Amino acid sequence: MSSSIQKLKQCLSEADVWDRELLLNRWEFIKKADSIDTNLYFIDEGCIRVYFTEGSYEHSLYFGYDGSLISALDSFLSGKVSSLIIQSINKTKVKVISKATFHEFLQNNEPAFLLWQNAMSDLSLWHLEREKDLLINSPKLRYERVLSRQPLLLQKVPHKYIASYLRISPETFSRILNS
Repeated sequence: MSSSIQKLKQCLSEADVWDRELLLNRWEFIKKADSIDTNLYFIDEGCIRVYFTEGSYEHSLYFGYDGSLISALDSFLSGKVSSLIIQSINKTKVKVISKATFHEFLQNNEPAFLLWQNAMSDLSLWHLEREKDLLINSPKLRYERVLSRQPLLLQKVPHKYIASYLRISPETFSRILNS
C-alpha cells in the first residue's frame, strides 16, 4: 500500500469520519455484479478480491490486504452500475466511508485532499504496471513482475485466483511454482 493511502487512512481515523465497520466472513460479498457502490473500503485485516465474470470465467482484477484501500472505482467515480464484484477471501475487517462523507472530509481538509491526489497518482502508475504485466507473453515473467510488487500475494491469496489475475491456467501457474 502506498504511504499516501496509509496517511490518508490515519487522517480519516483521527477525524473519526468512518460511516461504519464491516466484519466479513470468508467468501462474503461487499458488492455484487451490476450494482452501484460509491463507498471506499479500508482493510484493517484480511484479504479481498475484486473481479468480474465473463460467462463462467472469473477475471481477478486486484486484491486488497491489511492496510489497503479498495472500491469499485468505476462506480465510485461515476455513480453508475458496475460489473465489478468485491468479495472477502477470508475473515476480513474493513472500515467504510461513503463518497459523500469522503468528499465532505476532503473539502474541509487540504492535507487529506493532497494525500488523495497522491494516492490517485500512485493508482495510475500501478495500473500502468498492471497493463504491462498483461501484455507480457511469458507467464513466468508476468508472475515474477507481479510478485516483486506484491510479495504477500502467495501468502494471502489462493493459487486459482492468482492464476486468474495473471491470466494463465491453474496448471500453468502450478508449473511456474514448481520450476
